[in-house]
Amino acid sequence: MLGEATVVWSNEVGGITFAFPKAGQYVKWSPHHREIDFEAEAERLRWARPFLCVPRVLEVGSDAESQWLRTTALPGRSAVDPHWQRRPRTAARAIGIGLRHLHDSLPVTECPFSWSIDERVDRTPTAAGRALAAAAPEVDRLVVCHGDACAPNTLLDHQGRYLGQVDLGRLGVADRWADLAVATYSLAWNFEGDWEAELLDAYGIERDEERINFYRQLWDAS
Repeated sequence: MLGEATVVWSNEVGGITFAFPKAGQYVKWSPHHREIDFEAEAERLRWARPFLCVPRVLEVGSDAESQWLRTTALPGRSAVDPHWQRRPRTAARAIGIGLRHLHDSLPVTECPFSWSIDERVDRTPTAAGRALAAAAPEVDRLVVCHGDACAPNTLLDHQGRYLGQVDLGRLGVADRWADLAVATYSLAWNFEGDWEAELLDAYGIERDEERINFYRQLWDAS
């Protein structure tokens, strides 16, 4: 038995994430939806785990109405935990350090997954997305991207250092600015003040307004 469950996350399509503290596990449950594929997420977690601190997959399954993914818990707290929301500079810098570690650690030439502009537009075809794809900036550096680098998906240890990442269901090869644009974008959704410069400084890169604007528009469109 997993013990008592606590709901720690829910989304707009009815998906729920449960924490089982006694068992040290999480269970993600969702109705079937084109944007949620736990089989794909499990595959990416298994591929990334030798290189990164990410949850270990324990079970993945589905039935006619729903799907689920059970993983081990990591020991840290989300960057948007209330403790770190009161310390936004620490959180922003840990997110930047974590993204740099992910981009430098995952072997891009061996990655079987894509998060390219064309792949994203094909998955969620919209007129806005297709127009954006035609005006894409030149790639800065191809890396294996997280795919959902919003602030909640980075975990910090008790001292505020980067510990690991969760929710890798869209992980794949893309320009690193596809992650950086969204990571900086998400800071304003979760913290008071402007901390984008801290995140980029911790990552070790100068701000690129053209690529940030493009990949934020692509995020919103797709």
